[in-house]
Amino acid sequence: MSTNQSVDALRTTHETLFSDRAAGIKQSAVRDVFELSLDPSLVSLAGGNPYLQVLPLEKIGEISKRIITEQGHVALQYGSGLGTPELRAQILDVMAAEGITNVSVDDVVITNGSQSAQDMACKVFCNPGDTVLCEDPTYVGALNTFEAYQVKAAPVLTDENGLVPDALRTKIQELRAAGEKIKFLYTIPNFNNPSGITLASERRPEIVDICREEGILILEDNPYGLLRYEGEAVPTLRSLDEQNVIYMGSFSKILSPGLRIGWAAVPTHLFRRFYLAGEAVALCPPTLNQMIISAYLEEHDWRGQIQTYNELYRSRRNAMLEALAKYLPAGITHTHPEGGFFIWLTLPAGIDTYELLQEGVKAGVIFIPGAAFSSSESAHHKLRLAFCAVDEQTISEGVRRLSALLETEISKLPK
Repeated sequence: MSTNQSVDALRTTHETLFSDRAAGIKQSAVRDVFELSLDPSLVSLAGGNPYLQVLPLEKIGEISKRIITEQGHVALQYGSGLGTPELRAQILDVMAAEGITNVSVDDVVITNGSQSAQDMACKVFCNPGDTVLCEDPTYVGALNTFEAYQVKAAPVLTDENGLVPDALRTKIQELRAAGEKIKFLYTIPNFNNPSGITLASERRPEIVDICREEGILILEDNPYGLLRYEGEAVPTLRSLDEQNVIYMGSFSKILSPGLRIGWAAVPTHLFRRFYLAGEAVALCPPTLNQMIISAYLEEHDWRGQIQTYNELYRSRRNAMLEALAKYLPAGITHTHPEGGFFIWLTLPAGIDTYELLQEGVKAGVIFIPGAAFSSSESAHHKLRLAFCAVDEQTISEGVRRLSALLETEISKLPK
């Protein structure tokens, strides 16, 4: 048997070993486009990357060197599955900056990014065939996690003010009438990824009340909450209900995604099972990375750093809004985010943005197709643009290229 024949035979044999769960795992559309974004000839309005060039990189380098040199025996060793006590305590201050004061340090567990917290929640609460509620659209990483656990994602209607409470009630009633078992509502209420929409303040208590009355947990994912460029801050869902909301935070957007450190604030009665689910996979979050973040929070004006980000990102958001107003053809609408990273475009219904992406590559601009963010059929003619990682001039040029492409595609539609 030749080497190729051996490989082919093994491939066939091994494919029969895949679990049902593994068979459903797909590459994220965001990852697909990420590879394209490395091409310098393309303007990438795709990736939700923070602009790390404005971080105090020299200071962070000095901190890292000092920690390894002076405390390497601790920093490079196994650590607690809960995370370091220092960082867990400091996270209370970070949450307090968003008005969350009803959390004890004993309710905080460090995770490998908030993506890990989503995984932990599915592991603890979901059996194959269970249902979770989510905004439509929602974060592609969460949809991939639900799919990996063979959990059904039930989209709930949103409008320009976020989740619609009456639609949530109706969806719950419909699912239960169909015999579905609903475990939690996954929501990004602040500057939603991908839509950029913020859940209106007056709707938040109602959403919290609906879920509590129906016996449905809330997973509040809030990586962007401190990145606000206009408007008034609104209360987090966790601040409204400490017993029925699992709050997920992250340092990926306000510091560094490469450090892969997030956290979950978990109701006390759920805490042990939740953190053990993470410990069973990762054993412990990286101690070195936690110590770097702790020193950064202690020695650097992190609140001032976030303000620097907000001023930079506000300018870039405004540049994208101005370019959209200048170049975008008629028949297309978009959101106006008060913060976060993203703007969501709605095109005429006859345009499929997955197919459009290939034309975008030829036109020199890339984005994320909307269908990646929805488990329904509602987003095929939508797309996500990101503005934080590129400068104003590049944003304007990218929108110009995209708009010219859209003009051509709209002209092909039946009149």
